[in-house]
Amino acid sequence: MTLKETLESKLRDAMRASDDVTKRTIRLAISAIKNTEIDKGQPLDDVGIVAILQKEIKIRSEAIQDAEKAKRDDLISDAKAEMAVLESFLPKQLSENEIEALVKEAISECQASSPADMGKVMKAVMPKIQGRAAGDKISQIVRRLLLPG
Repeated sequence: MTLKETLESKLRDAMRASDDVTKRTIRLAISAIKNTEIDKGQPLDDVGIVAILQKEIKIRSEAIQDAEKAKRDDLISDAKAEMAVLESFLPKQLSENEIEALVKEAISECQASSPADMGKVMKAVMPKIQGRAAGDKISQIVRRLLLPG
C-alpha cells in the first residue's frame, strides 16, 4: 500500500470515527499532494509525499511559534495535534547521532574539507536520509562538521 493510499484509508477511518482533527489534517495533506501532482503533471511517489508531509509539519511548527508570540494557546494545541497526525505517516526519524554518522560517511566519500564543499556533501547525503530527517537539521550538522575547529 502506497503512502497516498494509506492517507486515504486513514481519512475514511477518521470520518467514520468523527475525528475532526485527523480528518481536517489528512484532507489538507491530500490536497497539497494533489496540487503538487497537478503542478508536476505526474503522480508523486512515496518520497515526494513524505517531502510534502514534512513541509506541512514545518508550516505547523512555524504556526506554533507565531501563536506563542501572540499567546494563543488554542492555536498552539491545534497545530500540535495536527503535527502529531502528520508525523504518524512519516518513516521513523533518525536520531542526531545517526544523521551525524551518515554525514561523516558522505564527507569522506566526497573528500570534503571546508564549508565550500557543503553542496557536494548535501547532494551525497540527502538520498540516504530522504524523509527520515528535516533538511535544515541535516544542513546544520553538515555545516558544523565542515567548519574548522
